[in-house]
Amino acid sequence: MYQRKTWIEKLNETHGLPKVEKIEGKLTTRWGTGTVAIPAPREVYEIMAKVPKGKLTTVNQIRKMIAKKHKATIGCPITCGIFSVISANAAEDLHKQGKPLIPYWRTLKSDGTINEKYPGGVEAQRKLLEKEEHKVIRKGQKFIIQDFEKVLVKN
Repeated sequence: MYQRKTWIEKLNETHGLPKVEKIEGKLTTRWGTGTVAIPAPREVYEIMAKVPKGKLTTVNQIRKMIAKKHKATIGCPITCGIFSVISANAAEDLHKQGKPLIPYWRTLKSDGTINEKYPGGVEAQRKLLEKEEHKVIRKGQKFIIQDFEKVLVKN
């Protein structure tokens, strides 16, 4: 019987990552030319862990940091997004084991939207962000941090 991996197991998997690949084929239409850095999940976790109180980051900023670290043209948008969700969920599980809780709620989607896939969904993160004095506004179905651009960490 197949047993689903825990968030912590997913966080610690490497599968030969990180690696840098040449952007080829159909991907050049979407990503352009050059190279793409595909991080290990733990790299995304470590970036998320360093966002100080009062500041925010986005998945796009994480992508830029990953690209810079690995001397690539871009950081992979797919894996960086997936690994941010793994990191957030693993952070909660590690916290239940007595480890310090990393501030995953300070990592937003690229447009400043709260990530509904993080633990507790939008409502839990909204409370954490408001507690840190960020103003959360609703735009249609999305919850966005007002003026998030003004408090982004510097790359």
